[in-house]
Amino acid sequence: MFILRSVQPDDLSDLFKLSNIMTFINLPPDEELISSKIDSSMKSFKNPSSDLSKNYYIFVLEDFETNEILGVSMIHAQHGTENEPHFYLTVGQEAKFSQTINTGFVHGTLKLGLDTNGPTEIGGLILNPDFRGHKEKLGKQLSFARFLYMATSPERFKSMIHSELMPPLDRFGNSPLWEAVGRRFFNMNYHEADVLSRSNKEFILSLFPSENIYQTLLPMDARESIGKVGKETEPVKKMLESIGFKYTYEVDPFDGGPHYRCPLKDIKPIKERITGLLITNKSFDKEKAREVLLSVEVPGHDFFAFRTQIQVHGDGQLSLDPQITKKLDIKLPQKVTAIPFH
Repeated sequence: MFILRSVQPDDLSDLFKLSNIMTFINLPPDEELISSKIDSSMKSFKNPSSDLSKNYYIFVLEDFETNEILGVSMIHAQHGTENEPHFYLTVGQEAKFSQTINTGFVHGTLKLGLDTNGPTEIGGLILNPDFRGHKEKLGKQLSFARFLYMATSPERFKSMIHSELMPPLDRFGNSPLWEAVGRRFFNMNYHEADVLSRSNKEFILSLFPSENIYQTLLPMDARESIGKVGKETEPVKKMLESIGFKYTYEVDPFDGGPHYRCPLKDIKPIKERITGLLITNKSFDKEKAREVLLSVEVPGHDFFAFRTQIQVHGDGQLSLDPQITKKLDIKLPQKVTAIPFH
């Protein structure tokens, strides 16, 4: 059995091991930085700041039998402020026509933009590669845990939810768009710029071209990467689209990865959330049960959820397999929230 819960200090060792298996900006192989991220998340769950940009929520996927952390996902309550704007490139078009030679062209363009009152961002999803393709859909569980938490605490987040997807990279992990544009203006490689942008964005506004960049002047591999996703990211794109997210025609200024958004209230699993009183005095009929991610109150955890089946009764009451209730020591009755999980 697998559980999804808010991160705890004891998770540091497992998260550090995970950071060494896979290299991600959001989970660097640095124990001090990971420890700082854990502290920030715990503060956000327990006493969120009125400044939403300071609130980071980290969720972990744990094997309940072995207590091993297999994955992580994150929410940043606000991405984009006056001090740290959210930068993007708008993907547009510009028509040119000459009456003299009766010739015209429609050029694809990229133009730098910024947002100082940004949306909530979902990101940082990392799953141990050994567990990809698992029958329990562990990657999807990690992703949906964030929507389940938003369903329980919508007031902690902005009305718009934002996601940035990884584009196709070359065999060395470099971005074709960065090689064509970014490197010429920043004099650093893609990964150096990406790391620096996490803590300091001034250099982007100061050095990046402010006028239209014409895609026709770019190499073909750079043009073809704009707004596209890499092969490993394709399932994430399809999942987001299936629950209401849409491409914004904005991309990352470094690598051209597409940005997707959806109003919080319109995200399908949040719209279809189930709330009610989980009780013991109702019989549980598996044939009438629904597959869900269920969030319950468990002492010592600010968020605790798992994939299961619940039966919804007509009187606002819910029932669960009593063996699971006993196994997880869930205290009943209690009010709970669930979202569909297919």
